[in-house]
Amino acid sequence: MVKQARGSAGASANRRVAKSRRHFRLRKKVVGSAERPRLVVTRSSRHLFVQVVDDSLGVTLASGSTFKLADGDKTAQARQLGATVADAAKAAGVTKVVFDRGGNTYTGRIAAFAEAAREAGLDF
Repeated sequence: MVKQARGSAGASANRRVAKSRRHFRLRKKVVGSAERPRLVVTRSSRHLFVQVVDDSLGVTLASGSTFKLADGDKTAQARQLGATVADAAKAAGVTKVVFDRGGNTYTGRIAAFAEAAREAGLDF
């Protein structure tokens, strides 16, 4: 049995801190511009929230979430969201983006979303 240090917040706090470090490390390199906006993915335990952001102007060009999608499991909803956001981005005149996975690992719902967005015509 391993003792935790006094005042430690446990394993969930360690995971949260590790994700935060990955996110900040990633954001040092990933910056959206007018010609290549940033495709931001935020993942909660239940939903995905996605935005296409032009960081030079600070505006959101397109967005979407799985909040109103009801059919299928979470991975199927992520695939639907990928196609939906790609269509919305193309309607806003965006075809090339920089992918910001927000410190999340590129597996599961994040990978399903990215593959569907690529198939729908986004280049990243």
